Amino acid sequence: MPTTQVSAHISEETKARLERFVRRTGQTRGRVIEDALLQHLQALDELPAEALVPARIVLSAQSAARVRQMITRPPEPTADMKRLFDDRRDPAAPAR
Repeated sequence: MPTTQVSAHISEETKARLERFVRRTGQTRGRVIEDALLQHLQALDELPAEALVPARIVLSAQSAARVRQMITRPPEPTADMKRLFDDRRDPAAPAR
């Protein structure tokens, strides 16, 4: 099958992981990248759009501040949330 060359910028960490993988397995970089890309594209074709979560999310300054607040000062759990996680408590523990 004819091939073509593509170029992409990737993080240093990803490149290091790729290099370790190809050394360990003996596969070529091109083979690993093509296989990964084909698997990703096949998954995109097979999954409904609403099942896909973006790898990166860009927030407005207001949204980022709200997320930061929720992480640093989370609200008290609601009664429904407590019931949802109630099955996680130790059955031998005294009732709440």
